[in-house]
Amino acid sequence: MHDTDGKNSRRFGLPTAVALVMGNIIGGGIFLLPASVAPFGTVSLLAFGVLTIGAIALALVFGRLAERHPRTGGPYVYARAAFGDFAGFLSAWSYWTMTWVSNAALAVAGVGYFHVLTGGTSSKGTDLVVALAALWLPALVNLAGTRWVGAIQLISTVLKFVPMLFVAVVGLFYFDPANLGAFTEGGGDWVGGLTASAAILLYSYVGVESAAMSAGEVRDPERNVGRASVLGTIGAAVVYLLGTLSVFGTVPHDKLVKSTAPFSDAVNAMFGGHWGGTLIAAAAVISIMGALNGWTLMSAQAPYAAAKDGLFPAAFGKKRRGVPTVGVLAAAVLASLLTLVNYTLGEGGVFEILVLITTFSATVPYLLAAAAQVYFLLTGQRDKVRTGRLARDMVLALGAFAFSFWLVAGAGYAAIYQGVLFLFAGILAYVWIAARRPASGTPQEDAPEAAEPVAEAVRR
Repeated sequence: MHDTDGKNSRRFGLPTAVALVMGNIIGGGIFLLPASVAPFGTVSLLAFGVLTIGAIALALVFGRLAERHPRTGGPYVYARAAFGDFAGFLSAWSYWTMTWVSNAALAVAGVGYFHVLTGGTSSKGTDLVVALAALWLPALVNLAGTRWVGAIQLISTVLKFVPMLFVAVVGLFYFDPANLGAFTEGGGDWVGGLTASAAILLYSYVGVESAAMSAGEVRDPERNVGRASVLGTIGAAVVYLLGTLSVFGTVPHDKLVKSTAPFSDAVNAMFGGHWGGTLIAAAAVISIMGALNGWTLMSAQAPYAAAKDGLFPAAFGKKRRGVPTVGVLAAAVLASLLTLVNYTLGEGGVFEILVLITTFSATVPYLLAAAAQVYFLLTGQRDKVRTGRLARDMVLALGAFAFSFWLVAGAGYAAIYQGVLFLFAGILAYVWIAARRPASGTPQEDAPEAAEPVAEAVRR
């Protein structure tokens, strides 16, 4: 069943869906990543490669799940179909929390790049205004409809992808092996360095689910969700890997570990002068605004799908111009409140705690979605499924689950502790919503899918 407003002209084609995935994966963090992992040595490049394989496996699983359930909501839909309402609600609740808290963090991160680009001075009042503008401009674009969301996402992805890829490719011609540090810095073993650098890089691929989350707005989702997920992930990986490699090879290692703008330092090393900072600041602002545009849409999709099934307040289940307007507004308001808290209490206050919650919340829907695929495969009638395809899908599903589990482990004890507490707080919300739910139970929208035998779902 496809969730749309019936106007195909407002639905995303494959290029726009790919841009949505890439734009959501690549935010502002890429501009600091080379310096963040440089202290571990070039083993961090190997960590990037391992993580890319895991992310592609997860993308392929989302594609297979979208063939079975091509509905808006992605991970929430899959978890509910496999494990029932409560698991679906936990997936939607976790994902919703992650999106609007992440939006606040992105907006705050973009303030520094904005001042570098404009040459303006920083003050709490100015910074707050810039951060709030960064939240509400994408919200207004979303309220204008999916056509505008898709257009802005496609343009912003091209504008940030092209200059970053240019730096990454041109940097290879200036590559000097003498600039590289040791394979493992600090004298440790390579396994420890791989794990430590991976812990920092793990969340570089959050956003791989973007096409699945908006499946109802994607044309021919049974085919295009999987293709967009894989192509978008590979595109992001090319930028990540080539960009990090180029920076490693153009900026001396001792300088890179202390750098606060590694891509700017790389541009300055390649071409001389000090204009690299302005170029990278412009790319960073475009990248963050594009990510905010896509994540604002994502923040409305999970509660929309849950509301259609009676698991979120009904207001979240209404669309206008193809966009769940209440979800967009709610996310913008909540992210604005968090931003206000950040500038009122300081970066070490409540905002920091909620960002920790976000790192854990992002992984819950992934784990449940991967587990749902394993469930669908294990409960199918294997005599009616081609052995080769079953084996391949099972390997991918288990790989995606392992990747998601690694994400949880890499979040750290503090993130897991705070995240679990917030996840449990969602149980109270579920009880309140369930108590107000009509006695008739689940809306009929899902009835055909619920009645469908699992074996038939696997065959498709």
